[in-house]
Amino acid sequence: MPRSRWARATILVAALVLLLVIGGGGVGGWLYVRSLEKQVEKVDAFNGLQEEQRPVRAADSALNFLIVGKDQSEPGDTVSRTDTIMLVHVPHSRDRAQVISIPRDTWTTIPASLPEDGGGPRKAKINAAYAWGGTPLLVRTIEGFTGVRIDHVVVVDFAGFGKVIDALGGVDVNVDVPFTSEVSNGRVYQPGVHHMDSTVALDYARQRKQFADGDYSRMRHQQAIISAVMQKASRTGILTNPAQLNDFLRATASAVQVDQELSVFDTIWDLRGVSAGDVTMLTSPTTGVGMVGDQSVFFPDMAASAKLFAAVKNDTMDEWLAENPNARNSPN
Repeated sequence: MPRSRWARATILVAALVLLLVIGGGGVGGWLYVRSLEKQVEKVDAFNGLQEEQRPVRAADSALNFLIVGKDQSEPGDTVSRTDTIMLVHVPHSRDRAQVISIPRDTWTTIPASLPEDGGGPRKAKINAAYAWGGTPLLVRTIEGFTGVRIDHVVVVDFAGFGKVIDALGGVDVNVDVPFTSEVSNGRVYQPGVHHMDSTVALDYARQRKQFADGDYSRMRHQQAIISAVMQKASRTGILTNPAQLNDFLRATASAVQVDQELSVFDTIWDLRGVSAGDVTMLTSPTTGVGMVGDQSVFFPDMAASAKLFAAVKNDTMDEWLAENPNARNSPN
């Protein structure tokens, strides 16, 4: 069963929860988080990027994270892929965050590979950047596509997702429409709240072909699971349960890689005022799905995207959200 269709977006919650819900854990919790710092693997996310090629940082006090869901290669597959890309904006106030999903099939320009292989820029799906040049090329591509300076990168491995979900005892997700799974022995989903363990949550967030809007539904469902996990971690007392906290944090630490400049402990402390309810889910605007050759792709809405990402760059997302109230994605 190919893993490239599994819901790696939901494992991104490991990174988000780690940064957003530990704040109330008290001195003992903070010391424990610091002890896990060395267990988080570092990646050279900005290797080879030239300063003159990068966007200027328009709002020094804001933070922009690129969060990447990394596909595990199949046996014999030498290409690493990412099916999930999210830009997380934290404003200067540090009391909220906006999570912008960028469809993996967005048609855009991929710069020359890093390190240089003699090839120039080329048009492709945006997630091809990771396959061709790893994290640095993806950073360069996202910066070129959005005009937003990336401050930090979090790469999340699919393999750790199940442990994170199960360490919470599962999550409650509101299924929006009825459908039958294409991959899990015909599991039927009826509308309403379902308690999902890792197996069911992965299956739910994987589905797309049954829906008229395909990947749009898939991204909404992934974001619903992210919201569910954040809410569960925030309200179930995990921070006061040493055994459950240990399982949750160790699962999270083993699932993520961060750039070499990111201090997990310092970032958690900096974002201690952000709770699950302060996170807004969005999707990068597109004009819809079309074909380029034999590839099905998303065409970005360039005008709408330019306004959205200008608001991210200039740290004026409050104003943008006030002008675009329907842009928020429902967590259900």
